[in-house]
Amino acid sequence: MNLIAGSVSAYLESLVPARHPELLAMEADARKQNFPIIGPVVGYLCYQVARMIGARRVFELGSGFGYSTAFFARAVEENGGGVVHHVVWDETLSTRARRHLGAMGHDGVVTYHVGEAIETLRNESGPFDLVFNDIDKHAYPESLPAIEDKLRQGGVLIVDNMLWSGRILDKRDTTADTEGVRTLTRMLTTSERWITSVIPIRDGVVIAVRH
Repeated sequence: MNLIAGSVSAYLESLVPARHPELLAMEADARKQNFPIIGPVVGYLCYQVARMIGARRVFELGSGFGYSTAFFARAVEENGGGVVHHVVWDETLSTRARRHLGAMGHDGVVTYHVGEAIETLRNESGPFDLVFNDIDKHAYPESLPAIEDKLRQGGVLIVDNMLWSGRILDKRDTTADTEGVRTLTRMLTTSERWITSVIPIRDGVVIAVRH
């Protein structure tokens, strides 16, 4: 289900400033391969939030071939330098990300991990200024304790796919992934530890500030 009118999506994308040619190539590859990426509207929001809070330590749970990483890396560089942790299960994806991000000159701030994302976060020294979460949706609730442990007070959590193509609205859908999205949404919006909003762009993005 497409929750946002195509004309609205196209309009929002037209407002995003010009992007690096390598990012455009990554977008074309994603369309060709039907590979899920956050897209330019959400990507630019990620960049904006990271700049707003002066993020210099960013951790991504589920980084794909580096599209979202590029937006965070640019922000960290413009904030004075730091580190963005790129984490994927697959060595091939990690290699692709290294190639793309290297072509954009972001190698100096990106640290690459191949492994399970939540466990990798648990094993890294915090605190982080910003955590981005785009792992398998059934694991969303499991990820929150690790995020709360590693994200600094006043830090920001960004979570993708929180409208889940409308599946969260179908009461008959009780699959693990859909329930994972519902549960994390409930955990964040009812907890006194978070100030949370769901932003209805693309497939829904949560922006949550850690108390």
